[in-house]
Amino acid sequence: MSEQPELTVQGWGPGGASEAPDLAAVLPKAARRHLARELGWTPRPTPPVAVDEIRLPPSRLPADVHAELVALLGEDHVRTDRDARLRRAGGRSYTDLLRRRAGDASGAPDAVVLPGGTAQTAALLALCSERGVLVVPFGGGTSVVGGLAGADPDDRPSLAVDLARMASLADVDVASSLVTVGPGMRGPALEAALAPHALALGHLPQSWEFATVGGYAATRSAGQASTGVGRFDDLVAGLTLATPSGVLELGHPPASAAGPDLLGLALGSEGAFGVVTELRLRVRPAPRAARYEGWSFRSWADGLAGLQRLARHDLLPDVVRLSDPDETRATLLNAGGTGARLLRGALRARGRGGGCLLVVGWEGLAPLVRARRGAARPVLREHGAVPIGRRVGESWRRHRYAAPYLRDRLMDAGLLVETLETAATWTDLPAVYDAVRAALRASLGREGRQPLVMSHVSHGYPTGASLYVTVLADRDDALPLQQWLTAKRAATDALLAAGGTLTHHHAVGADHRPWLEREVGPLGVEVLRAVKQRLDPRGVCNPGVLLPDREGFS
Repeated sequence: MSEQPELTVQGWGPGGASEAPDLAAVLPKAARRHLARELGWTPRPTPPVAVDEIRLPPSRLPADVHAELVALLGEDHVRTDRDARLRRAGGRSYTDLLRRRAGDASGAPDAVVLPGGTAQTAALLALCSERGVLVVPFGGGTSVVGGLAGADPDDRPSLAVDLARMASLADVDVASSLVTVGPGMRGPALEAALAPHALALGHLPQSWEFATVGGYAATRSAGQASTGVGRFDDLVAGLTLATPSGVLELGHPPASAAGPDLLGLALGSEGAFGVVTELRLRVRPAPRAARYEGWSFRSWADGLAGLQRLARHDLLPDVVRLSDPDETRATLLNAGGTGARLLRGALRARGRGGGCLLVVGWEGLAPLVRARRGAARPVLREHGAVPIGRRVGESWRRHRYAAPYLRDRLMDAGLLVETLETAATWTDLPAVYDAVRAALRASLGREGRQPLVMSHVSHGYPTGASLYVTVLADRDDALPLQQWLTAKRAATDALLAAGGTLTHHHAVGADHRPWLEREVGPLGVEVLRAVKQRLDPRGVCNPGVLLPDREGFS
């Protein structure tokens, strides 16, 4: 269906579960012992069911609608086969994976369609609106908040609108630093296409290998270098949105004051208003130099104070990642080999057996990299940080996309593994951190066993930063979904009460929509409902995400 690699049905990466190494092959013995001790966990094999044993309901797509779709798109671009539907049966959240690993693909689309451009997509949406068929845009399938749920109280048939045919670099305006891109293009393919022009986008989320440009826009994604190059919404100069009511052409670079910025309605709309069919992006010259390195703070509080000082004076690096003591300890244990032993020895020699690890990175012209690094280093030292070398930074850079692969192996061994994220002002961030940790420990602790809650701060701003939390716990094999949903509710309530945002970069999806009104207010929700009613009057565009349902359907 696509020349770009597709994710495996029950996990991360292009390979099948049968090809995966076991936990001992990917996690050092010291790290396994640490998890067993911290969690009260005994590793046990809990592999997913075989893919051919996954339960897939028959397609409910009416024959006459199928015929109309074939007439519009061509027979090769309308698929109802098992493999096509399974690969688009949701995203990659912990709950998504639990269901498919257990053999449940009841949320799979009834068909997969591949439109070839804006005109075909607009016609497709008009047809689906008229015939009462749901449409869920599908890029890389990397949503971790139920963004591909396609849930509908009326249980109408659904289509996954795969954007793989719209995956090209259509135009390059070097003088204006603008490029026009199809929504189905993935991060690696886009950077490779920009390289001959000595340009780069520089948007590198952890899902970069598989996520698409359209998905970045639909979720208001943030990349690992967003502190320096900006969030994805900062990089969008314009886009085209196909809706059941027509086509919107939004954005006018370099800037415009022609009323409210309607571009903001499309960014973060998660397919609820329509399908993004083209984007105009701001790019930059490809960096000629890069410097990544590690530092160590004595405490979490010292690290936050150091980053806040850098932010106030516009000295934050392009990449900044401050790990709390628990994440630092796990990082050191997970780093096997001679290099890791040397690092631990260097930290002990500096009186830092633990502390908090900071990874920073600068990219750009060599003189600017040297100048920015030179201005930041004294500030870090003033707050008690000590440098621990380039090897640490380069190791993080090499392995920055590894975590989702490791999660699959941890789930195979009987663990709950999930992440959540938020952002808060520098003033509120310590309270948000404490509140989320306490909520997760209280909700997941049982019979004297506690979860491992690890956090890091990244995506810095003058006013605050994001907080990213990874939690591991011994999985309740009897009620695994309920175990996590209870913890998720507790953590979300806690972070909102402490001053955090509902989401910094994962989006609302299905998982967060019950809390949206607490973030934007009742009138804000009604404004969004009014926009959806105008653009999608019959509610066929990804109805399971973003907006809380009036009837409480979830």
